[in-house]
Amino acid sequence: MIAKFTQQIPTKLIFGCGTINSLATEKLPGRKALVVISSGTSMRKYGYLSMVEKALEAQGIAYAVFDKIQANPVKEHVMEGAALARKESCDFVIGLGGGSSIDSAKSIALMAVNDGDYWDYVIGGSGKGMPPKGALPVIAIPTTAGTGTETDPWTVITYKDEKIGYGTLELFPQIAIVDPELMVSVPSKFTAFQGFDAFFHAAEGYIASIATPVSDLYALKSISLLAKSLPKAVADGSDIEARTDVALASTLSGMVEATSCCTSEHSMEHAMSAVYGNLPHGAGLISISLAYFSRFVNDHPAKYKKMAEAMTGSKASSPKDFLKALAAMQKQCGVDDIRLSDYGVKEGDIPRFLEIARRTVGNLFALDPHLLSDEEVLSIYKESYR
Repeated sequence: MIAKFTQQIPTKLIFGCGTINSLATEKLPGRKALVVISSGTSMRKYGYLSMVEKALEAQGIAYAVFDKIQANPVKEHVMEGAALARKESCDFVIGLGGGSSIDSAKSIALMAVNDGDYWDYVIGGSGKGMPPKGALPVIAIPTTAGTGTETDPWTVITYKDEKIGYGTLELFPQIAIVDPELMVSVPSKFTAFQGFDAFFHAAEGYIASIATPVSDLYALKSISLLAKSLPKAVADGSDIEARTDVALASTLSGMVEATSCCTSEHSMEHAMSAVYGNLPHGAGLISISLAYFSRFVNDHPAKYKKMAEAMTGSKASSPKDFLKALAAMQKQCGVDDIRLSDYGVKEGDIPRFLEIARRTVGNLFALDPHLLSDEEVLSIYKESYR
């Protein structure tokens, strides 16, 4: 346990059912917004974009909409969105939708005020690691519960075969409006995928070598809420109490990411979904999770027991009880039989995944309870492949 640590989460969090209405009265950080949404239909179909537009109009704030973001967002759209923000003289950015839209909003906010290419600033892979000169203010309005990006400084963007997380203090959203009522339309399968992404943010952050007493509090509460309510939200998307628990858990997992960090499970999955853009991030994480977490049972037995107890509410007799609870939760949510081959993933690509994971987000391996060898990483992939 780290005895000294620093916490800085400058985001104003507005949480709860109906809080989307606060956008019409909350003091906003500019006079013209770029609203960033996905290329799909849900933001318009369910009226979420209209809610935001009406709230901005109520405050006399102009806006432009950028609607090209993919499930695994790419650098090309970051640059295109930033160009639009400059052309339209937008002075703040709203990310509306899932983690991909909010992450893209952050990256667009960065490039709206910085010259050159986004990869000039990214650290890792072929990124040049140049220091940026700030970013436009960001408002995050998630309509899914998974990444927790509304309360952390991170944004994950893909360029070629590099899917890399990047963050600066300026990329913390100034305001996060988390309204569980905006999440009831998420289909069952994606509710599960996104919820497990939040779960692994918490679990990885809990066992990470830079975990702190504060991040541990956030992590265990998130794990507990998800174990209790994610299966309910998957079974009945209209269960607003379950949706609220899952939304809070996701937001808390973002706070874990702001005070601790992911471990190499995310490095390994980013390599897969960088190559196979149709692979949902949460599905990739689920597929490797049991093999991955089994590698550290003997490194953190006490923490594994605490995670098991947070999930089950019962005293754990063995650190492996966490693995049993995780397997049971995946079965409850109907995601215990994910086949990577169904997404076109080929077993022959496993050595390539290892190379990409080490090259692009290799820094996360240093945060694991013990340093995984190449042989261990390959064995995790191979055990998980179906």
